[in-house]
Amino acid sequence: MKERFFNLYTHGFARVAVGVPRCRVADPAFNASATLALAREAAGRGAALVAFPELGLAAYTCDDLFRQRALLDACEHALQSIVEASTSLPLAMIVGLPVRVGQSLFNCAAVVAGGRIAGLVPKSYLPNYGEFYEPRQFSAADCARTDTARLCGEDVPFGASLLFDLPQVEGLRFHVEICEDVWVPIPPSSFAALAGASVLVNLSASNVVVGKAGYRHQLVSQQSARCLAAYLYTSAGKGESTTDMAWDGHALVYENGELLAQSERFHDDSQLIFADVDIERLAQERIRQTTFGDSIRRHRDEIAKLRVIRCEMPHAGAWSVPVLPLDRRVERFPYVPADPKRRDERCNEVYNIQVQALEQRLSQSGIKKVVIGVSGGLDSTHALLVCAKAMDRLGLPRTNILAYTMPGFATSERTLRQARQLMELVGCTASEIDIRPSCMQMLENLGHPYSEGKAAYDITFENVQAGERTNHLFRLANFNHAIVIGTGDLSELALGWCTYGVGDHMSHYNVNASVPKTLITHLVDWVAQTGQIGESGSEVLEAILDTDISPELIPGKANGAPEQKTESVIGPYELQDFNLYYTLRFGFAPSKVAFLAEHAWGERERGAWPEHTRGERNQYDLAAIKRNLGIFLDRFFRQSQFKRTCVPNAPKVGSGGSLSPRGDWRAPSDAESAVWLADLAQVPNLAPVRVAAS
Repeated sequence: MKERFFNLYTHGFARVAVGVPRCRVADPAFNASATLALAREAAGRGAALVAFPELGLAAYTCDDLFRQRALLDACEHALQSIVEASTSLPLAMIVGLPVRVGQSLFNCAAVVAGGRIAGLVPKSYLPNYGEFYEPRQFSAADCARTDTARLCGEDVPFGASLLFDLPQVEGLRFHVEICEDVWVPIPPSSFAALAGASVLVNLSASNVVVGKAGYRHQLVSQQSARCLAAYLYTSAGKGESTTDMAWDGHALVYENGELLAQSERFHDDSQLIFADVDIERLAQERIRQTTFGDSIRRHRDEIAKLRVIRCEMPHAGAWSVPVLPLDRRVERFPYVPADPKRRDERCNEVYNIQVQALEQRLSQSGIKKVVIGVSGGLDSTHALLVCAKAMDRLGLPRTNILAYTMPGFATSERTLRQARQLMELVGCTASEIDIRPSCMQMLENLGHPYSEGKAAYDITFENVQAGERTNHLFRLANFNHAIVIGTGDLSELALGWCTYGVGDHMSHYNVNASVPKTLITHLVDWVAQTGQIGESGSEVLEAILDTDISPELIPGKANGAPEQKTESVIGPYELQDFNLYYTLRFGFAPSKVAFLAEHAWGERERGAWPEHTRGERNQYDLAAIKRNLGIFLDRFFRQSQFKRTCVPNAPKVGSGGSLSPRGDWRAPSDAESAVWLADLAQVPNLAPVRVAAS
């Protein structure tokens, strides 16, 4: 692992490519040369698989020339040159050409690897509408009377039911279909995905008309999402005949509905696009989505028709080198989109989910008041903003929010001032309770040294304050016929950063429980920017956003700075939220999480940052990533599950997961973290000098 940690193939990725070579109509030798030039470039940049356009060795627009023996012979000779060149290229190539089989002609995709033709896939659905008249020249796949074809002097597996394995790349099984095959109601690739194909390839020519590019995006995106697969789509480009059609060379790579790469349309020369596909992520999604397995059972007869071909490549490829950096966008903040429009959409949706959920809880229970503790910090601020919006929508006065700030032994003047200003801004019923006398009584009852004047700031000292606040809130709710609104967030639940039971762990309903800390920061900022609870008061929210995160349970320094800074104990929330997302959502091994984190956080200049990111734009070296991931793993797997086993109800807001024992996460309270820490130990402490992807 350590020797190849910085190679993307080590972590379940595979680099794939789609080529759009400039072509000449009815000039297979030229087209083969252009194809091989792109194939060599793809191999040089570490791709395991490269796909080219439909009928690319002849050009798609040959029409009745496809019946000419001279052209068909020339296509076969061109393919032979590609087969010979493949002996020195450590990747699989998929090229399109017309092939005679028996007394029929087929529009085929040839899979070439390691000096041989691994298989030949004919097109299943031939369009005979609009500008397409393919049945004039070709037969459909199911017209074939054989499952082998004689081509380039060898007998080659032939048929639409072929799957191809690249044994050098774990999990990379691919299927090929041709153009129209994906435009039909049930594409052949759907059954191929159920048979284990993680990468679906479409050799298309695909002419261009107004609006077609957008529809291609929709089509390929949806097929990749339904099949939980990567989908590579090729198109013909410069050089195709424009007698009655035009061509834009639009190539696409999607993964589970997400666009990874696309070509430049209407480009004047050959081009090649790359994408690093997360094969492991696709496999994890198929495991998680149990209806995928149900579909395998229901379509077992179709799946049984498929046969698997191994694409052997005896020479070493990119998967064996020590360093092959990932060339893929990995967002620093997986819960917060960097794109401003998507960030605003995310905040709007999450906020409204929280508000609607609280509305429903209050409406169903017949309760018209809520009790909430307001500390002047981030989480309670956002929870109070949710309460305010819920009251507005229910047609209830905001005075039905009974908000209490409860200064203790370590409450700073800053947070106390912010709590007072925030409650005034919201227009709730604001109260202040000094918990120090009741805490002193408890400490005296315990015989705690602090009650004797000693500076003993242990965990009991902290939890007496946290528990006293929660105890007051519950009794205040009883007295006022209200419910207690919890404020703790997803990040704190993941790390066990809460006081169990009678503490901030407990409430009647917690609006923040599935919202991570990094997203709450942006939610508060978004509320301030968009005036969700009123046009004034944004400066109060801005001040809260600029406050250090601290539980304020241990008296601070003489200059007023807090003694406790949460992130100095549990690590930076921005890193821990990253670790949480990939551990919880995909179940990735720590070594892969560290690999992704180094790519996302290793250099502050690499990649986009979300708008309105607070504080410094940090970067972390691999040693810091490894150290903080170790903190996360031990706290998440060994120390904290007993707290999550009995959390209050809370709305789930995103597909990134929640930690409710009634939903996304069910785990034993007595598990060990040993296997995760052992995997983390395989991560090196230093990164090499970064070699940028070509």
